[in-house]
Amino acid sequence: MPTYKVVIVGAGPAGYFTAQALQNSQTDDLSFQIDMIERLPTPWGLVRSGVAPDHPKIKTVSKVFEKIAKEPNFRLFANVEVGKDVSIKELREKYDAVVLSTGSAIGRKLGIPGEDLPNSLSAAQFVPWYNAHPDYTEVEVDLSGDTAVVIGAGNVAMDVARMLALDPTELDPTDTATHALVKLHQSNIRTVIICGRRGPEHASFTSPELRDLLKLEKTDVYFDLNEIEKAQVRVEAAGEVERELRNNLEAMRLIAEHEKKGVARKLVITFLATPLEMKGSGKIEEVVFGINQVEADDKITSTNKTFSVKCSLVISAIGYEVREFAGVPVENGRITNIGGKVEHNLYVVGWAKRGPNGVIGTNKSDAADVVDLLISELKEPKNTNGLSDLLKSNHEVIDQAGWEKINASEILSGEPHGKPRIKEVDWKALVSLGRA
Repeated sequence: MPTYKVVIVGAGPAGYFTAQALQNSQTDDLSFQIDMIERLPTPWGLVRSGVAPDHPKIKTVSKVFEKIAKEPNFRLFANVEVGKDVSIKELREKYDAVVLSTGSAIGRKLGIPGEDLPNSLSAAQFVPWYNAHPDYTEVEVDLSGDTAVVIGAGNVAMDVARMLALDPTELDPTDTATHALVKLHQSNIRTVIICGRRGPEHASFTSPELRDLLKLEKTDVYFDLNEIEKAQVRVEAAGEVERELRNNLEAMRLIAEHEKKGVARKLVITFLATPLEMKGSGKIEEVVFGINQVEADDKITSTNKTFSVKCSLVISAIGYEVREFAGVPVENGRITNIGGKVEHNLYVVGWAKRGPNGVIGTNKSDAADVVDLLISELKEPKNTNGLSDLLKSNHEVIDQAGWEKINASEILSGEPHGKPRIKEVDWKALVSLGRA
């Protein structure tokens, strides 16, 4: 029975679902040895460093990842960086197939004046900062002002805004990074404004994310009911309304009509506003927006009117782009591919393949489709030792057993504080825990 060696680059949801699809595709006539490479000393990708801490149920998908990792044909190679410790070219030579599941970690730029003022951040910095990503512990986040603006109309923008608008005592029982929790407790932010460029009907929020806003105990949430009703009229005039869009608009209406508590903390979601310029002396102080309108053909156009918001913090959440690797083609922020195939024996899955859209579960069907394609194109298996032939003998790899030590240590640290875990943020300390 032929055994094919497949290496997956990136230990996030897309990577694990690719491994699962390979495991599920094994037959009496086909088997796989799966090696997974991760740059960080810890796996799980956005489940660890992207999912908002106050949404712990979403993180339970990690139980699926752990089951996949327990299979005898799976090996984890964390603390290994492609492009530094090993190249894509070398991997392609040593493996029958290479699957890139590296995600999208670079925040897209707005491209407007003043965007680089201090305290104007990308969600690609802010989210890993509060999620204890080792690369982002030193991000400067000033929460001394009273108003924050979040630019974008997707779930990432909503997560960011909610983290800022929550009473931090609601985050105490979560795995929010300790350094972030200290700052959030000291925060003076009381108003958070989400600004989307298009109409309510075009927002990328999911309805569960919207409905969760009604559960905020110490924050009032505002939608403009007039905006929602106009959007409803527009979508109904265009024909049959898809269930997901209908649910979204209904959730927005519920929030708009919901009785307010009269508390100090406010989360305001507004639409049809394009950021034109950020202003400030030494740090962000104001954002100027252009007011848009929705034309009959669903086209967004400018009214040539503007308004401005005084604020002390801006976080843009308008999408992500992939990190580039030598020899791997990139176009429009994604790895260039056709149905997940990049070149001979090189494939891509997840956000790196399709862009930053969908929920965690979207990666499952996406990975299964790419694995079907990969299997259909397999040739004679290579007779190599894979990564063992490529890494320097003194390179410290965190394997599955090492990761389990880190995991157990973090969970143990969290128990006395009623938290699911306290994440270690220091890279060297993580490696040390994995070695213990």
